Amino acid sequence: MSENANTTINGTQPSSCSSNPTAEKIGITIAYSLFFLVSLAGNTVIGIIVTKTKTMRKPINFFIVNMAMSDLLFSIILIPCDIRTLYIDSWLIGGPLGQALCKLVFFLGEVSFSVSIQSLVLIAVDRFGAVVYPLRSPLISSKLCSFFILATWIVAMAIYSPYLVALKLVEYPEQLDCRFQWNEAFGENSSIKNYYTSVIVVFCFIPLLLIASLYIIIFQKLKSQKIPGEQSISAGQQRQQRERNVLKMAIAIVLGFTVCWLPIAIYWFVSLFASNILSQCGDYYFSTVAILMARANCAMNPCICFIFSSNYREGLQTLFK
Repeated sequence: MSENANTTINGTQPSSCSSNPTAEKIGITIAYSLFFLVSLAGNTVIGIIVTKTKTMRKPINFFIVNMAMSDLLFSIILIPCDIRTLYIDSWLIGGPLGQALCKLVFFLGEVSFSVSIQSLVLIAVDRFGAVVYPLRSPLISSKLCSFFILATWIVAMAIYSPYLVALKLVEYPEQLDCRFQWNEAFGENSSIKNYYTSVIVVFCFIPLLLIASLYIIIFQKLKSQKIPGEQSISAGQQRQQRERNVLKMAIAIVLGFTVCWLPIAIYWFVSLFASNILSQCGDYYFSTVAILMARANCAMNPCICFIFSSNYREGLQTLFK
């Protein structure tokens, strides 16, 4: 769900839409640069903290690291491309290398998005097992973590493998353009609209509904939970408090992801099924804000971890010491 490869959204602003387009581009560049730096530093630190701290080597933290690595890949791959499109409305590199980069940039951007949302599902399942069935063995054990993490990347690559076939670098007299050649790659009967609709519904909206359902069940369970026995009150309360703190962090990550990515999902549906309802300037501003919010998510998750988890804050302090 990165921007459409057939257009360079940030680089096609109608001149009549802004009284000072240069200042606007500079502002967007500063925002992108900030997202890039925070994502690069924050997600790297998250990975180092969990790797070096034995007490944090738990399934939920491994899934958070998986999400952090996908966010890191997302920012490294797409944000420089976004900044380029602000100033240069052409693909910079031609030949076989340019052709390969055309395919890989958008393919890896979409893969990282899919890995993130799959990681959110795994985090929700882990929290569901820890809260609803606290006395049973974990639904996802530490030994199975590596399998599930690897599966998120394999599934994501399989989903977006058509990108590697349909994306091609097209040479025009005045510019190079990375475009989808969907019908040429898959035949006249195939439809990119059907592909996008299926991907957004199956791998975006359905996972978010599943995540929401799991957290509602978790919330109801915590609400009705009572501590058994007077002698175990202290230990029970401590365990509940730990579960609530981890749960707050997990819910904050999900809400941040939803808020950041929902506008771009809406934009895709509008572009596919009701492209005429937005004016030229309305389309530009809506898409620009939606893409900025999507890019902000890769910098938001490490901030959420440090805000909601004392373990991550302590790990950060130890790292600096």
